[in-house]
Amino acid sequence: MEQADWKALSTLGAGIIEIRIHADNEYRVVYVAKFVEAIYVLHAFEKKTPHMSDHDASIVKKRFRELLRTRRGT
Repeated sequence: MEQADWKALSTLGAGIIEIRIHADNEYRVVYVAKFVEAIYVLHAFEKKTPHMSDHDASIVKKRFRELLRTRRGT
């Protein structure tokens, strides 16, 4: 039976949330929903270790910075 839960990832950026999907494998969807115009999915991946890898964390941080920069128009 598949189960899902979530947790805030404030260490990666304000308002970032991780949905954790527990199925045959572990999956993660990382998004931010604090802006009125949209929910932005920053990253989705299959999780293979107990903690988020540095590589996956850097992808989330980079995409969040790019999103903030785009929203500011710079």
